[in-house]
Amino acid sequence: MFSQALTVRADSIAHHLETIFLFTQNDIRTTLIPVTIFALSAAPRYDPTHAWHAPLWIWFHLLQFDIANQIQDPEEDRKNKPSRPIPAGRISVDSAADIRWVLVPVCLMLSLWYGTQALLASTIFVVFTIWYNELHGDKMGLSKNVLTAILGGCLEVGGTVAAGSWNSRIDKVGALAVALSSAVFATTLHAQDFKDEEGDRLTGRCTLPTIFPKAARFSMMLGIPLWSFVLSHIWKLDVLSTAAFVAYGAYVGTQFVMYDTVGADKQSCKFYSVS
Repeated sequence: MFSQALTVRADSIAHHLETIFLFTQNDIRTTLIPVTIFALSAAPRYDPTHAWHAPLWIWFHLLQFDIANQIQDPEEDRKNKPSRPIPAGRISVDSAADIRWVLVPVCLMLSLWYGTQALLASTIFVVFTIWYNELHGDKMGLSKNVLTAILGGCLEVGGTVAAGSWNSRIDKVGALAVALSSAVFATTLHAQDFKDEEGDRLTGRCTLPTIFPKAARFSMMLGIPLWSFVLSHIWKLDVLSTAAFVAYGAYVGTQFVMYDTVGADKQSCKFYSVS
């Protein structure tokens, strides 16, 4: 009887852990992995024993954002993303909202452990998460890009600090890297909106692809290779590496212009995530 109860309890815990993971599953490839790589590369005093701290800090904040985002319009998710925890019936909106607000002090206390810069990044992240979700800052294309860029910058700062030794602080090189990546996000992040353009039009969400469909696509063809060149120049890459980055950026940007089906846009978005 005891072993049976223990098995049931273990299954219940595993179910809840899987539910929590599913909130962030779609952002593992697009956010967690690239931001972790950024943090490990930009850490001023990198400590190999602290490498796992970066994805931990990033994931907790990503979880906070994703739950806040997914409780806003569960009906839309039932149509477009039924595998998410709420439309799948794994958790109620009220329970998810409780977890969302509990995560705020949890993330702040976690950040306090890493110092003032991580705490500041976490605080700003909380404010802009509310702006993006509860205040519907994601409903406008340019607003969505800028807010997402700021949120991404916060993840990079916090992850970079967490990846360093105790009481590590981001240096000038790391700060420049965060500023540049935020600028790239602010000007090109609508690459992720093309695949959802039809659904956004039906729900009245104003993204750049819904407002300026042709111009938004051409901005990809120009913006991605241009940023590839600018970043290569700033970081003083050799000619061969610069040519490779620019060529790949041009390839990715051209995909958005030449192929405009939903399937093609999903594939182009994956290429964009790599670039």
